[in-house]
Parts: sequence; C-alpha cells; structure tokens
Amino acid sequence: MEIKIFWTDFAKKELQKTFNYIKDNASLRVAKNETRKIVKETIRLKKQPEIGQQENLLAERNQEFRYLLLQSYKIIYWINKDQNQIEIIDVFDTQQNPIKINRSE
Repeated sequence: MEIKIFWTDFAKKELQKTFNYIKDNASLRVAKNETRKIVKETIRLKKQPEIGQQENLLAERNQEFRYLLLQSYKIIYWINKDQNQIEIIDVFDTQQNPIKINRSE
C-alpha cells in the first residue's frame, strides 16, 4: 500500500503565510508558483520517505523529524508508520532565526 502525504493544520497555516508573504512582496503568480513547488516537492516522499535529512533542532522530540530543503524553505516531516503516512508538520523559512523552528503556533 502506498504511503500517504498528510499536511497538519499548522503546516497548512505556515504554507498559507508563505503564500501571503510572497503575494504581498512579489505577485500572485509568483506566490502560486512557489507554493506549488513546495507542495510538489513533498510528493517525492511517497517513494523515498527517508530522503530528507534529520532535523537536529527538533532532536529532543519523540518523533524523528526530517526535512527537505527547497530554496530557502525547510519542509519538515516525520514518518508515521502506524498510519502509513508522511506527516508534513511545518514549512519553515530558513531566513528566520533557527531557534524559531521549535515554535508550535
């Protein structure tokens, strides 16, 4: 059975923030293209779920978090083997202070 990609509410909210920021500072077309690229990048995880590097800044958490890097964005996820799904938990702009990666809202 193929592994599913699941976006948490928090990750969806962060993707929406990214979209809004790009739209306000560039254009609607650029915002759509950039967010589409982010979503498309996660599809790779269906065939290679462990392709991402481990996220050391979240190492103290119970799950093993990994990330894909796309331009200046970290797409942070973990492999939920019980549910047979990849859970996208965050889209983090690496231009921010790295300590912010531990935020939950």
